[in-house]
Amino acid sequence: MAEKRERKAKPTAYFDYNLVFILIFLICFGLLMLYSSSSYIAAKEHEDGMYYLKRQIRALLIGLVPLVFLARVDYRVWKKFGGLAYFAAFVLCAVTLIPQVGKSSHGQSRWLMLGSMSFQPSEFAKIAVILFLAVVIDKIPKQMDKVINVIKVLLLLVPLVGVIAYANLSTAIIVLGIAVCMLFVASPKYKPFVVVGAIGVVFIVLFIMLAGYRMGRIETWLHPETAGWDGYQTMQGLYAIGSGGLFGKGLGASLQKMGHVPELQNDMIFTIICEELGLFGAVCVILLYLLIIWRMMVIANNARDLFGAMLVVGIMAHISIQVLLNIAVVTNTIPNTGVTLPFISYGGTSILFLMSEMGLVLSVSRGIRLEEI
Repeated sequence: MAEKRERKAKPTAYFDYNLVFILIFLICFGLLMLYSSSSYIAAKEHEDGMYYLKRQIRALLIGLVPLVFLARVDYRVWKKFGGLAYFAAFVLCAVTLIPQVGKSSHGQSRWLMLGSMSFQPSEFAKIAVILFLAVVIDKIPKQMDKVINVIKVLLLLVPLVGVIAYANLSTAIIVLGIAVCMLFVASPKYKPFVVVGAIGVVFIVLFIMLAGYRMGRIETWLHPETAGWDGYQTMQGLYAIGSGGLFGKGLGASLQKMGHVPELQNDMIFTIICEELGLFGAVCVILLYLLIIWRMMVIANNARDLFGAMLVVGIMAHISIQVLLNIAVVTNTIPNTGVTLPFISYGGTSILFLMSEMGLVLSVSRGIRLEEI
């Protein structure tokens, strides 16, 4: 009788508290570094040293709503919304290109205004593509071993990627990177990705050549010291990284944040981390991201179904690619592009959708049973 009861016992549900604690720690660290790096410029420009910190906390509190909601709802519910999410992302990104509607910054129209708040549709496009591809791969898992099928799936993304790339090439590269990573995991063969990689390189080269300012960025990347104002941000960022040494100057002791590094609360915040906390602090930040990626790998490997696994793989690819691109940019390993550091850089839309993605990951983790791990 005892054995029968044991067999009928309900499987123990799993929830990844490790991921939650790591995420909380990273977010708190991000808020600390955001205040440290932006307080001077915020006080100068907005007469409030906590201006950016307050706005980021507000965005995080708003982001908690979708995180908790998505974590509690069964992720399989969203299967039916994959196509709709893709279509909505395309329409929203296309609308930003209309001069009277889209809000411009740095010469590019990437935002929509919702009352007094700005919204960046390309951030929504990332999560929409992850959901869309997870649905597609879940429907045809056995067809992912042929080159033609991989290319067909990627061709489905061309309209959205093209619209995004028109105003924001770096985000388009991230979206394509997410797609390739998801298809790579779903496919049992490597051959299709050699072909896809070659096509991708040709596409990027042609797209860079079509716009003069992109060729200018290549020149600035190769010779930032002679590029004048165009290379100023890169050089100041490198000065900050180099001056940090092994253990940094100390929290709040950065000199480069005194108006020398443009956009330091956004794309360049990693340079201030390096200056104030040194190589040690930079490595610790990278380790935190690796821990998050590790936890997502565990969840993906033990997911209840292919759809859940693909959702987590897509989100893991998004965070990994964005961290790599941001660090590569600030260290001048690749040409300068506007890529934020997840959970640390300032940005309301970015943090909102990152929190939503983590809610989906936690929802997938809830579907795991301890007996299956």
